[in-house]
Amino acid sequence: MRRREFITFLGGAATASIAWPLATRAQQPAMPVIGFLNPGSPAAWAHLVAAFHTGLNEAGYVEGRNVAIEYRWAQGQYDRLPALAGDLVRRQVAVIATAGGNPPTLAAKAATATIPIVFVSGQDPVDSGLVTSLNRPDGNLTGVSVFTNVLTAKRQELMRELVPSAPLVAMLVNPTSVSTPSDLAIAQAAADQIGQQIRVLTASTDREIDAAFATIVEQRIGGLVVQGDVLFTSRRDQLVLLTTRHAIPTIFPWREFATAGGLISYGTSLATAYRQAGVYVGRILKGAKPADLPVQQATAFELVVNLRAAKALGVTIPTAILLRADEVIE
Repeated sequence: MRRREFITFLGGAATASIAWPLATRAQQPAMPVIGFLNPGSPAAWAHLVAAFHTGLNEAGYVEGRNVAIEYRWAQGQYDRLPALAGDLVRRQVAVIATAGGNPPTLAAKAATATIPIVFVSGQDPVDSGLVTSLNRPDGNLTGVSVFTNVLTAKRQELMRELVPSAPLVAMLVNPTSVSTPSDLAIAQAAADQIGQQIRVLTASTDREIDAAFATIVEQRIGGLVVQGDVLFTSRRDQLVLLTTRHAIPTIFPWREFATAGGLISYGTSLATAYRQAGVYVGRILKGAKPADLPVQQATAFELVVNLRAAKALGVTIPTAILLRADEVIE
């Protein structure tokens, strides 16, 4: 082989060696993108996002390795949800995961009828119009229901056991939440049945929460039940601090409040629900259709008692509550 031909051969081989990897990379499928829509803030929901990742991992997906996630947080401003959902649709994500109450799911549903949506819902998904059936959901939605409002009556009963001699207790609700009317109706029915008077206090901002606690102190209200709304979940630390500062016996909706220093919580496991949602998202990425995935229903309920908080508040937890507790923090 002549020198010029040899150099030409080497040049052609080098060009081919560069082109082949590029061609191989070009043929690789694009990494799927998940849209994650939540009305809260990243800091308050970090442990639940971690649970969502756990579910994805169980389904074979790891963020940054074989799937990407676009997070959209409304920072407590519900009116931002439609625009955030629309942004994810324009981004052409493969599936949208919604959590933190029905508003993000309704916003996503209004934005797309084709992109699959996996929700974590606090209300009955059928009554809320998210799906037509739990076993065979129509359209592009499925998910997990934690039945937040169903537990409202039980929290009211726990408050009666905790402070049986209190003539009046308060319920803190978010007036902007779509679930508030039904939550109040359930709470009032339960209170009437057990002979308990309720003072409804509304708050949708930090300042209004402070004002609600000022009312509790001023009127010497005997206890407080906190609504299971994402607004209050995002302000967990503020609420725990205020109940401790003013020594107010309080029933919270999720175990995260009790582990953060709150007195008592009763609710479903949010971490389990987020993990289940992650599994469903993974199954959809593998080709499953939302209509073929039944809506999962919460089956485990957690009663958590924080005895350290009880000591700080000067409250004695009734033995009957302690015996039923799934976890006692000492």
